[in-house]
Amino acid sequence: MHIPDNYLSPQTDAVMAVAMVPVWVHCIKKVRATLDREHMAFLGICAAFSFLLMMFNVPLPGGTTGHAVGGALITLLLGPEAAAIAVSVALALQALLFGDGGVLSFGANCFNMAFVLPFVAAIVFRALNSRLHDKSWGTSVSAIVSGWVGLCLAALCAAIEFGIQPMLFTNASGAPLYCPFPLSVAIPAMLIPHMLVAGVIEGVATAAIYGFIKKTAPSIIVGPEAADGQLAADGTAKKTSLIPTLILVAVLVVATPLGLLATGDAWGEWDAEGAATAVQEAGDDSLQASVGLDTPTFADALPTVDYLQAYSEEQGLGFAGQAAMYILSGVIGVAVLTIAFRLVSLTVKESGAHGNSRAA
Repeated sequence: MHIPDNYLSPQTDAVMAVAMVPVWVHCIKKVRATLDREHMAFLGICAAFSFLLMMFNVPLPGGTTGHAVGGALITLLLGPEAAAIAVSVALALQALLFGDGGVLSFGANCFNMAFVLPFVAAIVFRALNSRLHDKSWGTSVSAIVSGWVGLCLAALCAAIEFGIQPMLFTNASGAPLYCPFPLSVAIPAMLIPHMLVAGVIEGVATAAIYGFIKKTAPSIIVGPEAADGQLAADGTAKKTSLIPTLILVAVLVVATPLGLLATGDAWGEWDAEGAATAVQEAGDDSLQASVGLDTPTFADALPTVDYLQAYSEEQGLGFAGQAAMYILSGVIGVAVLTIAFRLVSLTVKESGAHGNSRAA
């Protein structure tokens, strides 16, 4: 779901970036007003969850791959505004340091994964959990459905952004300048695999990790369930320890090479040659390969590239070497995110409306 540069027109990139500005402004104000120092630092751990979950590629129907995002999980833990900030920062790190997602298309990627996903998940979770929270399985079901719906709608938005390109942007001969696939191809190609696999993984991961943190560090949760007064009072009164959560992060880092087992590229994330091959394999004579996907991107001129991936390819590393590079990427991502949010936390109040606990 990470849209690379050149797949969207500069006009589309600009519109999506402008659309995200008021979202970021609102979310920053909300987060600074409601999260204290402890929760702001915890937001860095949440961003690390998102970064790591996006590394676990899974095979999707049609020979492509996909991944969870973690936006619904962060929403349940700290609220949709905090999720929007955490996922946006994780996406920026991926684009600038690891070449995953475009730089110019950053606004579009954030709109889909950092805005649509968490805010839709919040709405769905509240609607379901208000009716099911008194049942033993109610919160888990609400979490699964909210993650599934959020990711599927995010995928739909990405498909629409892809699909309008050949309608609006062609050269004089009618060949597409950017993404070559129309809505009739892009929507089913993106939506169906995410509905069947990736959305399910997003939902299950959301419920599993949320349930784990709810048991081990309940007082750190200030998301919809806490805001709606649905968290058990005896649970939130327990002393919070983030040690189990940090152990879980470490386990995920070590497990990231599992994402290498999924073969194939994510739909819409090919290079120019891969996109041309996808057009040929579509078997539709009306489709034309894009004439602009091989144009150098803004990211190509940046001094920051995915040196680890480049080194892995140059050295011809086997699975063990690639796995080591994957783990190192995870370590770097987690370290950058946790340190960055820890530093930001020093600029906010030490305790706030939700600051009734201290992490051990």
